[in-house]
Amino acid sequence: VNNIALVKGRPMQLNLKDLIQHFVEHRHEVVVRRTRFELTDAQKRAHILEGLLIALDHLDEVIRLIRSSGTPDEAREGLITQFELSDIQARAILDMTLRRLTGLERDKIKAEYAELMKQIDYLKSILADESLRMQIIKTELQEVKDRYGDNRKTEIMHSSAEMMTEDFIENEDVVITISREGYIKRTPLTEYRIQGRGGKGSIGSNSRDEDFIEHLLIASNHNYMLFFTEAGRCFWLRVFEIPEGTRTSKGRAIQNIINIPKEENIKAYIKIINLKDREYLENNFIIMCTKKGIIKKTSLEAYSRVRSNGINAININEGDQLLEARLTTGSSEILMALRSGRAIRFNERTVRPMGRTATGVRGISLDTDNDEVVGMISVDDKETTVLVVSEKGYGKRTDIEDYRVTNRGGKGVRTLNITEKTGLLVSIKDVTDKDDLMIINRSGIIIRIAVNSLRTMGRATQGVRLISLKEGDSIASVATIERDEEVAAEIEEAVENLLEAENPMLDHGPRTTESESDEIESEEEEADEVEVEPETEPLDDADFDDESEEDEFEK
Repeated sequence: VNNIALVKGRPMQLNLKDLIQHFVEHRHEVVVRRTRFELTDAQKRAHILEGLLIALDHLDEVIRLIRSSGTPDEAREGLITQFELSDIQARAILDMTLRRLTGLERDKIKAEYAELMKQIDYLKSILADESLRMQIIKTELQEVKDRYGDNRKTEIMHSSAEMMTEDFIENEDVVITISREGYIKRTPLTEYRIQGRGGKGSIGSNSRDEDFIEHLLIASNHNYMLFFTEAGRCFWLRVFEIPEGTRTSKGRAIQNIINIPKEENIKAYIKIINLKDREYLENNFIIMCTKKGIIKKTSLEAYSRVRSNGINAININEGDQLLEARLTTGSSEILMALRSGRAIRFNERTVRPMGRTATGVRGISLDTDNDEVVGMISVDDKETTVLVVSEKGYGKRTDIEDYRVTNRGGKGVRTLNITEKTGLLVSIKDVTDKDDLMIINRSGIIIRIAVNSLRTMGRATQGVRLISLKEGDSIASVATIERDEEVAAEIEEAVENLLEAENPMLDHGPRTTESESDEIESEEEEADEVEVEPETEPLDDADFDDESEEDEFEK
């Protein structure tokens, strides 16, 4: 059950549990305020009755004082002085009628006073005892049920069909974000809008000190997620099990959701449709790469048995880290890109399937110890274009055929003209005209760009500006999503209204015009290809394949 209700004066969307909790809190507040009011009222009445009882106990003296007084005010002052009464008590005595001087009325006053004192003690006990207040709430709810309740009009029928958790969860598209410090959340995709190239973006997360969003993925609630750590371990999670948050919320520590060691970070993830379909498992593979250029291919079936404490997915050499993992059909075109701006293309068939405990084989050779792989893509459709993004917000699209197929283990060709203006390469993605590009910088700002707004360029050019960055800022993560044309306009309008309402002074910044972009890419000169065959033969599979060793977890 989802419902919009006022919580402390603000509208909030609540589920059934939240509705009950806030209702009980409201009833508790009502009981407390009502009890305080009744206690104050009873204490005021008891105070007056105390004055009347004093007057009745000294009836002759009171009558004598009143008869000897010249005015009502003089009589009132005399009563206050002689019997130590309050002004309220003295006025009540003067307002008392003669019939209340009878013995019967006197007994009624005493009985009323005694009953009030019991009521006062009871009201005080309510304010002092929370369990008593909860019992009152329960009793009053039962009275409402007895008075207004009726018989159920619908019939509850028992079904033999087993109901799963996902049967109660809408299978909608969500954005999953993981921060550098390991905070994760899922947000409905419709919370994000499309912007023009060069825009400032909208707030996508509140950073936690130096934290920033490092991973972003689009998935459906019923999908499975495989999380791969930098140490090469794999963990399972259903998408709907990821805590839901708003665009600006910080998320929840991933160690509180899955059993990831505190010293490890999530470096790769894969969306799996179904882990119970045998044909699906046998016809798909997971291909992984490390920062040092190692690549490995394993059947998806090896990851079909869910374990709460994870399994070893790849054996990582000392000084290396797992960087990327992709789901493939076994015959994809693989591209790996280096931070220095080079990329290599080879067919997936050149990488034979290995066991989970294997290390892998050489995918691309690095020139220097400081260089590293920044990304890997697998392409099945030749119409797909390759998109690369630099750390200073520059990027471009290039036809995949501009990257010739070479032997696995080579040094590759230039994929981006690295300059001081562009900065080093940070991401490589496979995109089509139907995709949108989501770019996140380290300050937590997200911008969404339609890929078809970027024209195809040469392989060795420096590209165009995709996002305007403040001084000292840089790109943290890049993701691609499929565009929904029907709701794009509604998303943009809704989010713009929300941003204006929450941040009326928010500066979306200037947008880069087409003419400005053309100036950036005006010199689209064909740079010489840096295609260097490896000085030594690519390392043999045996150097990186150690399938004979048992998985430490299996032991």
